[in-house]
Amino acid sequence: MWNSDAPRPVLADSTAAEAFMRLALREAQKSAAEGEVPVGAVVVRNGEVVAVGRNRREKEKNALAHAEIEAIDRACKALGGWRLWECELFVTLEPCPMCAGAIVNARLQRVTYGARDPKNGAVGSVFSMFSLPLTHKPEAVGGVLEKECAEALTSFFKELRENRIQNSESREQKQDR
Repeated sequence: MWNSDAPRPVLADSTAAEAFMRLALREAQKSAAEGEVPVGAVVVRNGEVVAVGRNRREKEKNALAHAEIEAIDRACKALGGWRLWECELFVTLEPCPMCAGAIVNARLQRVTYGARDPKNGAVGSVFSMFSLPLTHKPEAVGGVLEKECAEALTSFFKELRENRIQNSESREQKQDR
């Protein structure tokens, strides 16, 4: 359920938004192929991709290795500064509190996300970081390619559960021998 205190979604050019979200989905697919939760992010300035990122928490053994953080870090390096006020972020999953804070601190103009995160979403699902009295309030757009973004996550976790069940059954069979 959308938090009434959260900023209302802003309509973006749907064709461009969908194209950039598809790039973020490609990054999410790379994460899934590496055994990571499939979340991808793209930073765009003036219609051009500046940086991409994807989840790498398991590989890096680092709680900070979220797709948004990686994309923001790479964009800052590519553009030579921490203020990304001319940029927007496209991400397949609604940002968590840490990533929403990074979006505010990087002064991103807008964040566009695909699937809502009812457990950790900090851009409207659980609460809205962007409605707090902070130095910067990015625009928020939710639900762009929501079905595809949610399906990537659902499929990943379904496969993970099935693999755990198969591994558990395999161990039980070996123990029975």
